[in-house]
Amino acid sequence: MPKKTKTSAPPRNPPAPAFLKELLQARSPSGYEEEARAVVRKRVARVADSFEIDALGSCHATLGKGSPTLMLAGHIDELGLIIKHVSDKGFLYFDAIGGHDRAMISGRRVDIMTRKGIIRGVTGKRAIHLMTPEDRRKVPEMHQMWIDIGAKDKKEALSRVTIGDAAVYDHGFEKLHGPLAVSRAFDDKTGAYTVNEALLRLAKGRKPACKVVAVSTSQEEIGTRGAITSAHMANPDVALAVDVSHATDHPDADHRKYGAFTLGGGPILTRGPNVHPAVFDRLMDCAEKEGMPVQIEADPRPTGTDARAIQISRDGVPTGLVGIPLRYMHTPSEVIDLNDLEAVVQLLVAFARSLRKGETFR
Repeated sequence: MPKKTKTSAPPRNPPAPAFLKELLQARSPSGYEEEARAVVRKRVARVADSFEIDALGSCHATLGKGSPTLMLAGHIDELGLIIKHVSDKGFLYFDAIGGHDRAMISGRRVDIMTRKGIIRGVTGKRAIHLMTPEDRRKVPEMHQMWIDIGAKDKKEALSRVTIGDAAVYDHGFEKLHGPLAVSRAFDDKTGAYTVNEALLRLAKGRKPACKVVAVSTSQEEIGTRGAITSAHMANPDVALAVDVSHATDHPDADHRKYGAFTLGGGPILTRGPNVHPAVFDRLMDCAEKEGMPVQIEADPRPTGTDARAIQISRDGVPTGLVGIPLRYMHTPSEVIDLNDLEAVVQLLVAFARSLRKGETFR
């Protein structure tokens, strides 16, 4: 059994990392991730031994030249909307990028990403006073909502926006209370932050024996597409995907269906067919050595994360999945505990340093 390292209690009100806040300020719906790429490039490129961006827009920051190659993956894309039609009166109709709860779309301020810059809009639908009792019980379909940019007609609207422009909610980062924080796009700017922050700390401290490739993947929300090409490019011997995972410590959560997971309870480590048993065991060993609490989640099928794509890349990759506990996933106001975020960074660093030269999990 590995010897435990004594660690101090986590701070009650930790500061929010500036790197994370910059990623959250970046608008990066799937397929439109340039603002987030710019943040990663600014923060990581000068420290990494090499920095590349692949054809799908994923960032690859590499440290070291040893063996094995460890891939750390967190996705930089977020949910968004895409403009599909402009009405004669200048209202913009849209479709969803990623999995939205339609009940939460209307009444939001949004930033529309155009070639001329950011345009502010408001999502609208028919007011409740103008609905029949039957309509009030229904969730509006996408085509029954629109974005209002204050245009007087179609010509004016099209002078400001173009079909195919994307939009994101304008819900930025705030501290909620103590270590809890709220923002849109914690899914998965937190994961992208942790994998890149881990590489930065490995570069400054004791170097691992392995080569580390921190990958900020694109287009995860529409089918883990960036991870498919990134895993092929990185060609790892072992990989860890980092994504958010449901905290079920809120009202109306059925633990019999979804398990019991809490904010502040530490990283969530997944077990099941998508995760290599030896990689899971090593994560557990590293957490125990660091004196770090973890939570264990069982998933009987390929997960809805980059791990599903990485695991079956090339000849197969021994893969682990590290979750950051999150409340209110895929809403404009997701909630995390900043102490969980820091624990994930420390776990990734410990895992990288635990790898021995030439080690294989096959």
